Amino acid sequence: MSADGTTSDPLATPLTPDTTAITDPAQFLNRSGEELDAIFRARPAGRIPVGQGDGTAIVAPGTVVSDAIARVIHDFTWKGKVFEQDAERPDHGWLKNRVLPLGHAAIAAEVYRGESWYDGKECIVLDYKHSSILAQWIRDEIREVSPGVYLGLVYWGKEKEHSHRLIHFALKF
Repeated sequence: MSADGTTSDPLATPLTPDTTAITDPAQFLNRSGEELDAIFRARPAGRIPVGQGDGTAIVAPGTVVSDAIARVIHDFTWKGKVFEQDAERPDHGWLKNRVLPLGHAAIAAEVYRGESWYDGKECIVLDYKHSSILAQWIRDEIREVSPGVYLGLVYWGKEKEHSHRLIHFALKF
């Protein structure tokens, strides 16, 4: 990877035609919501991650405040996620979010492959409805957009028909 966070890795997905892929999630902050949606839509689900992923919340993407919001969220509330694979079912697992300034592991979710509420294609679902009282109304969807880099969508709602999409986020392993 070059110093500016881009790569010529053939497995990485370019953000737009004729550009190099972004492998540093902070660079997603400069993209519009429409560009992030196009990146998510263009990628297959990828591998279910294992281990600790550093998180970047993407609020108001492509605006002058996106970077500052991401820093505040990372410093004080959400630092990422820690994934564990289910030994008996390789396409399933569990995660805990790393929260608060010290990155405490909390707020569990079930992880599995499923249909995206966004575009109907396969994604990796991070489902909180049966594992967390606090976050039972949250559903995340992620896709691996470059090796070890995942772009995600956050929904509020237990059913697709009654859900609202909230923000994007990224994870880097």
